[in-house]
Amino acid sequence: MASNNLHRHRDENGAATTAMATDTPNSHNSSPCKKHKRFDIDIRSEFSHHDPAVARINNGSFGSCPSSVIEAQQRYQLRFLEQPDDFYFNHLKPSILRSREAIKTLINADHVDEISIVDNATTAAAIVLQQVKWSFFESKFNPGDTAVMLHYAYGAVKKSVEAYVTRAGGHVIEVKMPFPVASNDEIITAFRNALELGKSNNRKVRLAVIDHITSMPSVVIPVKELVKMCREEGVDRIFVDAAHAIGSTRVDVKEIGADFYTSNLHKWLFCPPSIAFLHCRNPELSNLHHPVVSHEYGNGLAIESSWIGTRDYSAQLVVPEALKFVSRFEGGLDGIREWNHQKVIEMANMLAKSWGTHLGSPPDMCSSMAMVGLPTCLEIMSDSDGLKLRSHLRESFKVEVPIYYRQPEVGEVNPITGYARISHQIYNIVDDYYRFRDAINNLVNSGFTCKIGCNIATKGDNNASVAVSE
Repeated sequence: MASNNLHRHRDENGAATTAMATDTPNSHNSSPCKKHKRFDIDIRSEFSHHDPAVARINNGSFGSCPSSVIEAQQRYQLRFLEQPDDFYFNHLKPSILRSREAIKTLINADHVDEISIVDNATTAAAIVLQQVKWSFFESKFNPGDTAVMLHYAYGAVKKSVEAYVTRAGGHVIEVKMPFPVASNDEIITAFRNALELGKSNNRKVRLAVIDHITSMPSVVIPVKELVKMCREEGVDRIFVDAAHAIGSTRVDVKEIGADFYTSNLHKWLFCPPSIAFLHCRNPELSNLHHPVVSHEYGNGLAIESSWIGTRDYSAQLVVPEALKFVSRFEGGLDGIREWNHQKVIEMANMLAKSWGTHLGSPPDMCSSMAMVGLPTCLEIMSDSDGLKLRSHLRESFKVEVPIYYRQPEVGEVNPITGYARISHQIYNIVDDYYRFRDAINNLVNSGFTCKIGCNIATKGDNNASVAVSE
């Protein structure tokens, strides 16, 4: 069914412009920008603070915040600065409660008491893991009892597990998830094997840390199936690290069924940095505490988290304003999420076709991010090579995109060892991805490799000769 969609390109000065176009007869998904256009709201003005010279296809790392939400945040900041005592005593807690109530509805929680607001998912992980540490210290768990987590868990969370669980006497088992991955069954089988290993030698699996969407490489994990498996196997505590989830994939905490679930709101829900929520299925039984102890200690995690000393809480107060922004798009958050998924897969396939590579997972295991294999001739042979290439793309081609190094399996022939994690958010345009495509093709054609790239002059978009720095 044909419909009018909003398509955008860059003018000669690099600014995003808008134009109305018509879907082809084979198009099945209309842009959520259609309603946005009808409400006479311009995406360009909402994201005019972005550098127009940069192809920003890395929303996954730091997110993005529209001007209307930034303005709401600044109003809160000024209200505090104008009369901090009045703001603290009369406005702060009610405003945080308003955000908690909005989150409760968004994730289908039963009660607002289940929702605590913290600054990011890493803090939420520390809160949960701190409680696990106490269980070891109080002899509720035995030395050598295990925690199971994905090998591709976020680096900061892995460090937190080391700091809280390993040092307390727990044994950590990492699930060796395959990548590239072809199906959910591969992950489910690997996780089941890790649980069996965790229970060997009469040990008990006390904690499972499950990503909803892994960061690098980015893959949507069959979280409901893994949580169900953990319940069946008697795992004591199940923590879902869903830093990338809210706004990028569907979230229903009752369906998922974990004990603890956290997600950032500044990545894919248009909030300013930084804000996350921690959902506790049974808050009255969890005995969780914020690691920063202040005057509200002992009043429950939600209240403890609402005041951890004088700081800027404004990002935690604008969730309703962010949801108001989202509501202006056709289909609301679901419409935006579906549009971003459709476009990131379309762009990923375009890039893979141009480079003769493939995606790192099937489309149904991608969210608003996708992993795209890079040409093998770039010789990405280490994490350092990936960082070097990422810096070169930023400095010489004005492309911002993370690069992932995948260690090849023994015996692999001509393996793809480098993958780009591309994101799509509503401000992105097709030219962003064309620039990335052309930058990689430029490097390939110039003979660039990560091994000798620092000694080879390459040409950027401005045709100026540049060299890769160490």
